[in-house]
Amino acid sequence: MADDIDRANTSIDAEMKARLRALPVFDVPSLSECMQCGEEIPSKRRALGGVSRCIDCQTVYEKRK
Repeated sequence: MADDIDRANTSIDAEMKARLRALPVFDVPSLSECMQCGEEIPSKRRALGGVSRCIDCQTVYEKRK
């Protein structure tokens, strides 16, 4: 029984590592102002990293995709 559980845990660990590697990495600094409208990007949003648009402009951008 323990062998089945160990195999399941190993499988889950491998799956989690693969999924985490596939996630985007936001290690680029965020802009302080939106590149489209020029409004200030809130500090909480900038803390995410790699942010270049305010929430409103990002929403419009994603809807156009």
